[in-house]
Amino acid sequence: MAILAGGRLTAGQVARIQPQFYEGAATAALTVSTTTYADIVGATVTFTTTAANAKFRAEAVFDASIGTPSSTNLMVGRLVVDGTPDAGGLAVYAMDTQDRATVAQHWTGTLPAAGVHTLKLQGACTASGSGSGTFLQSDTKLIVTIAEVV
Repeated sequence: MAILAGGRLTAGQVARIQPQFYEGAATAALTVSTTTYADIVGATVTFTTTAANAKFRAEAVFDASIGTPSSTNLMVGRLVVDGTPDAGGLAVYAMDTQDRATVAQHWTGTLPAAGVHTLKLQGACTASGSGSGTFLQSDTKLIVTIAEVV
């Protein structure tokens, strides 16, 4: 619903204009060594929108620690929106050296329906059978900004 010239601005419309912020931080480490994605426990946000077509911006930092190096494998992190993996990109960390780094990624999108939404982080490897790594809980975080249309 648009705000039309000469129309009355309601409190609900003003509330939807103001961006809302949500944060989820990992509460447990996730060790990965296969291509099967798993949830990073705690790196989840759940919120309710009141209007259709709310816009989101998700920013994530993955605290990646290599346990067993592999020159042919990568640790990857992704965003899942309402149960569907976001196709907007992966956070990628090479597993060729036993070290640790924080890897960032961001995503944007639209939530087509009003209601309860869940965004969460998942991790995996790009190959199975070589190398392992851990997404540590100390610095793995998800921050989501929601802007609803009026």
